[in-house]
Amino acid sequence: MKNKAYIGISFIILVFGILVVPKIVDRFKDGKVVENDRLNIGAKNDLLEIAKSPNFSFTNQDSETITEDFYKDKVYLVEFFFTSCPTICPIMNENMVEIQNEFLQDTRFGVASFSIDEINDTPEVLKQHAKDLGAVHPNWNFFSGTQKDIFALANNYNMYVGTNNDAPGGFEHSGLFALIDKNGVIRSRIDDFGNPIVYYDGTSDEGVKMLKEDIKKLLAE
Repeated sequence: MKNKAYIGISFIILVFGILVVPKIVDRFKDGKVVENDRLNIGAKNDLLEIAKSPNFSFTNQDSETITEDFYKDKVYLVEFFFTSCPTICPIMNENMVEIQNEFLQDTRFGVASFSIDEINDTPEVLKQHAKDLGAVHPNWNFFSGTQKDIFALANNYNMYVGTNNDAPGGFEHSGLFALIDKNGVIRSRIDDFGNPIVYYDGTSDEGVKMLKEDIKKLLAE
């Protein structure tokens, strides 16, 4: 039975690699991942320039309308989450707070957390969530908006979000963090095989470690 299970898992991974990964690569090559013109992929400080970060305009936890201009000249992280998430969000939250604390006194750092739960995550709920979480950096915004607009933004980042009544909490999403530089460009390090990781694992200690290192590099640019 174990051998059959391993074969089944291997088959799923193989199908994912054949069908999905090439589409992701094509999206970056075609510039579909962002609303702005694509960039030529290059490297500074050993970090690749992937693409221009999408524009946005949403309401934060203080009921203020915030756009991408808020983060001009800042190095910031982007994530998609929801406050009632019972699975990976608590891990992501804990790791994001750890990163926040590393740069707590640096006004050139920020975080943009986008809720995918339009119904429940009102500005009031997000404000209480930020308080309970210990999100005290002045440049950390928790955004709410229509599901259509938030999902469209996630799609522009090519970061997976979706609804699923069978999933805990009713939503599915990746546990990834996007790293954006002072010029609004998505940045990434490369893996051991020379490929861009594009986004960082927000659920792992290794992902947190890499982000701390790479944020410092971008702040020094």
